[in-house]
Amino acid sequence: MKLPSPPAITIRNVQRSVLVSTRKLQRFAGIACKLVWQARHAKSEIASLNQIYVLIVSDRRMAALHKEFCSVPGATDVLTFQHGEIVISADTAATQARVFHTSVTAEIQLYVLHGLLHLAGFDDATPSKGRQMHQLQKKLMTTILRSS
Repeated sequence: MKLPSPPAITIRNVQRSVLVSTRKLQRFAGIACKLVWQARHAKSEIASLNQIYVLIVSDRRMAALHKEFCSVPGATDVLTFQHGEIVISADTAATQARVFHTSVTAEIQLYVLHGLLHLAGFDDATPSKGRQMHQLQKKLMTTILRSS
């Protein structure tokens, strides 16, 4: 019997306004997916997935998705869908990178990890769950950045 293993993860950049290194993000995502897989909740979405797709889109596309699926106007940084899609706004990442004095890549890495944690059964819907998820996110980010 084959032991379960983490799903494959693919990064696709489908926007043209922000320069994004998909090769660097792909390496990061592979490591992040393995670590999140180890921390997953038993009955989480990630446990049933063979493939995860990360799409990097424009704010315009993100705003349309945010409105359609969450009934909230305007763009957001990341949306995670239960069938293994993580959608990230490159424009929002660029804006946040300026605010937090980081890079676009660092912001997108954070969003990838955040989306993976949602697929692994973590949520930030309440303050206490949010703190717990944020602590794990911070711990995993440190581990990933040390290993890459």
